[in-house]
Amino acid sequence: MTTEEHVAEVMFSWKTLQRNKTVKYGVPMLLLVIGGSFGLREFTQIRYDAQKVRKRLDPSLEAKVNAEKQAVILEEEYEKLKEIHLDEWKNIRGPRPWEDSREYQEQQRSNLSKTH
Repeated sequence: MTTEEHVAEVMFSWKTLQRNKTVKYGVPMLLLVIGGSFGLREFTQIRYDAQKVRKRLDPSLEAKVNAEKQAVILEEEYEKLKEIHLDEWKNIRGPRPWEDSREYQEQQRSNLSKTH
């Protein structure tokens, strides 16, 4: 087989592959799907790594996890509740969806000022 015949055979097989629909459409699609899968895996891993670095627990949330600190926070909340006078509260209705909230708030304020 001469070089020219070999080149002609390679060109013929290349043209045959170019006409083949599986090679023309299927192989790029598979490369896109498989490559996209690996790419997405890398990007999501970066995202989760960044969240781990930024993630710091709020002290109150940490106390919910840690039982020893939870008792301390419960004591603090109890002290706050002791300072509040629960006997002097008034139930004030909020505006209905069809009512104008500013007008209703002014009306509530005027009613409060009349009672005091």
